Amino acid sequence: MRRSKRYLETVAVVDKTRLYPVREAIELMKKTATAKFDETAEAAFNLGVNTSQYPIRGTVVLPHGIGRTVRVLVFARGEKIREAEEAGADYVGGEELAERIQKEGWLEFDRVIATPDMMPVVGKLGRILGPRGLMPSPKTGTVTMDVARVVKEMKQGMVEFRADRYGIVHAPFGKVSFETEKLLENLVALTRAVLDRRPEGFKGRYLQRVSISSTMGPGIPVDERELVQLAQRL
Repeated sequence: MRRSKRYLETVAVVDKTRLYPVREAIELMKKTATAKFDETAEAAFNLGVNTSQYPIRGTVVLPHGIGRTVRVLVFARGEKIREAEEAGADYVGGEELAERIQKEGWLEFDRVIATPDMMPVVGKLGRILGPRGLMPSPKTGTVTMDVARVVKEMKQGMVEFRADRYGIVHAPFGKVSFETEKLLENLVALTRAVLDRRPEGFKGRYLQRVSISSTMGPGIPVDERELVQLAQRL
């Protein structure tokens, strides 16, 4: 794939042979973010697990959010509709919303929550929501009766993560415009959540490599040992 001159110049700044201290890596990421928009700060965790044997997924509320407004859709009935609306959900309903998704291809939302009794309705949307990472699941706490709490957490900056078939977790941890310290605290919180998903009984090196990047920038290798120490201490 042909790369722009600007991208090649930023890549040349990164020394791929070294592991950057966490703060230095974040500051370098900010310097190599040269797009005209506020790029997302993204982390990639390479895990030493067979995800077909040990599926890794979870959620975390980042202390400083992710820097954008999250549109939340809630499938619910009865009293739970009011609870979701009062908590700040953007769209709340049942069969009529599912029909709109199926027939109109409506996808103007970023996260989906469902009460357990709505899953027979939501389950029919699996082929649409699943590939987009929008399908509610009990494992990530998005199938719940406590819709108000989850809506508030999503609005505050909840991030859902999942390891792909190669054992890599890709997740955002803010915007490059954030102060370095805020990005650091978000990255540490995300790292702690990934570490907490270490499978019980797993033997071997769980977290193998970590890199961060902006949306359009190069990957920057991070000293994962320092990052783990921060996650365990802070």
